[in-house]
Amino acid sequence: MSEYHTVGKLPPDILESEILSLRGALRPEVLIGPGPGEDAALIRWGGEPYLAAASDPVVGASEGAGRLLVHVNANDIACKGGDPAWFVVTLIVPARDGSKGVRRIMEEIHAACEDLGIAVVGGHTELTERYDRAVLAGTMMGPSRRELRAENIRADDVILMTRHAGLEGMSIVAHDRPDLLSFLSGEELAEVRSWQNDLSVLREARLLRDAARYMHDPTEGGLAGGLLEVRRACGLGIVLDADRVPVSPLTAKASEKLGFDPFHLISSGVLLAVLGRHEAGGALSRLSREGIPASVIGRFVESAGECESDAHEELWGLLDRPAR
Repeated sequence: MSEYHTVGKLPPDILESEILSLRGALRPEVLIGPGPGEDAALIRWGGEPYLAAASDPVVGASEGAGRLLVHVNANDIACKGGDPAWFVVTLIVPARDGSKGVRRIMEEIHAACEDLGIAVVGGHTELTERYDRAVLAGTMMGPSRRELRAENIRADDVILMTRHAGLEGMSIVAHDRPDLLSFLSGEELAEVRSWQNDLSVLREARLLRDAARYMHDPTEGGLAGGLLEVRRACGLGIVLDADRVPVSPLTAKASEKLGFDPFHLISSGVLLAVLGRHEAGGALSRLSREGIPASVIGRFVESAGECESDAHEELWGLLDRPAR
């Protein structure tokens, strides 16, 4: 067994070789279990609808972390064609923050869940001397009538991407490390901060779920990490048209000034949807009518080729930089 100590989530090859076989009992009602690129489990729940379930933490953000926790978990359910409905929350909060710190996070969670029609149904809260910043984790569940899985993908299918690469990571930097973005004007910084309101993919997932073969929410590792997970999950290659990948001019400016790759910047709020090539035009039209920007950025091919193993995340290095 190899050792792996790099900060961030484990790469797909380590997960597949050392972790994913450790999944407890095999139960026949589990239709989709844990795996790279599969955002949520799908469980046969007395027929249809199925129960979709997903769990994610928030470790990179401070301001707005409660709202972000809701969105990253709700997005995973949406990517399985489901409607997020029930949320279980675990909050481990530094003792110095006290009950006021817990309430501040829960107020954010409550507001986001109320907006999306999600009930908080349980969880755990604790004050600790062990950590100097809050640890947030959530488990989201909801009904789904689709079986969207990577196995459905076929050669010549296309990849549709909504919004723009790295929007979540840029929003986190703008809120938690605005000193790094001193080259932006006040209006530009405010615009990047506003991207925190664009992190849900529920609307676009609902518009696409009846036509899509598969959907994915590229979080840590960004667009590049998300595509790597999809490739490994389906066993096909991807021909990516990098020039068609949307990148905000503000992200491009920050990338040039700070020297990071926006394709590897955490990207909740981006939805990757795989569709048959004849379905892409209709999908783009539906999204356009709802004011959701989207582009077709690539297609699948038979040969898997050399699958990139680099799924690093740029956010951690940015947050750890010395104050400017």
